[in-house]
Amino acid sequence: MGLSQIPREQHEQWHEGLQKAPRWDLFCTVVDNYGDIGVCWRLARQLAREHGLAVRLWVDHLPSFRRICPTLDVGLDAQVQSGVEIRRWTAPFPDVVPAAVVIEAFACNLPERYIAAMAAQAQDGLRPVWINLEYLSAEAWVVGCHGLASPHPSLPLVKHFFFPGFVPGTGGVLRESALGEERRAFQGNVAAQEDFWRGLGLPTRGARAPQESRLSLFCYPNPAAAKLFAELAASPAPSLCLVPEGVASEAIAGFFDGASAYQRGNLEVRVLPFVEQAQYDRLLWACDCNFVRGEDSFVRAQWAARPVVWHIYPQDEEAHQRKLLAFLDLYCAGLAPETAADMREFWLAWNHQLAVGPGWTGLWRHRAGLQAHADRWACELSKTTGLAENLVRFCAGKL
Repeated sequence: MGLSQIPREQHEQWHEGLQKAPRWDLFCTVVDNYGDIGVCWRLARQLAREHGLAVRLWVDHLPSFRRICPTLDVGLDAQVQSGVEIRRWTAPFPDVVPAAVVIEAFACNLPERYIAAMAAQAQDGLRPVWINLEYLSAEAWVVGCHGLASPHPSLPLVKHFFFPGFVPGTGGVLRESALGEERRAFQGNVAAQEDFWRGLGLPTRGARAPQESRLSLFCYPNPAAAKLFAELAASPAPSLCLVPEGVASEAIAGFFDGASAYQRGNLEVRVLPFVEQAQYDRLLWACDCNFVRGEDSFVRAQWAARPVVWHIYPQDEEAHQRKLLAFLDLYCAGLAPETAADMREFWLAWNHQLAVGPGWTGLWRHRAGLQAHADRWACELSKTTGLAENLVRFCAGKL
């Protein structure tokens, strides 16, 4: 099955766009269900919408993709969504003409058949720009490695390493051109926020205690979640904790002892279905603090300009801890010393899955300072060039 599966009107619109723009192929393997495909889907849409590119996104697991793109038809090998051609990455890989720009996201390794086709094009004088899009990091060495070339050992191909980052000299982070304006408009509109809560089937904030805190909780399996729940339940102020389905399920079941209603003391937990990305952005904008994981939700939480707690993707031999500490050094530099110290302790305890450290009470007493810092951070980060724009500029210089 191939392009004939794409509805006629969608295919005509996509094909018309293809005649006007260079094609980009973006390859993604789904590693932890949502992070990798979350980044790739945002990137693909932005390249198509804001830069007028014909983007073909190859994905190896469409059911996971559908969780964040509900209109996706997992039964099709080819379809168009939001101006992007979606292709199922199958084995054996089909014979296709490689794009002008080829991005392998997060070291996913291109199919050998596709690499051979790239080499054949290069021999005809049409060498594609080959990008290895790396994982996001705040580590200092990233600046020196960003953009480096790696010639293929036996084929007339060159791969360039592209490192997302938070400072000039890196690839930047994903940010749609209107994101800041949309977020500020939403956060400044109480009626829009109340409509949002109602749309999720949740009580509006006006109907709850004025001192209530609303938290989103998106994490990997983490025993420390039980301590968080206990502190929230014992807190003098009420909290509503919003958790995507399938996340922290063991901690929830254990803490509430199998009860069907998740409420104890001053804590209420609501389990929400997964939502598409624009709705998830609004959830982050509407909450008072966001616990996030991996890369995609981590970046979106920073753009939300709200206090954030990051659960980094665990790696062998604690390699992820260097990334965590590097970001903490960068992010905490603008915080008051006591606030920075408590934030570091809480993040480290959360990532080591320990029920130690200052705890939620110790962190949340700095709520005003954390919120002011989140605003400043989002403002400063927005002054850097975004990932999509940096990619387009970099590749334009190589074509």
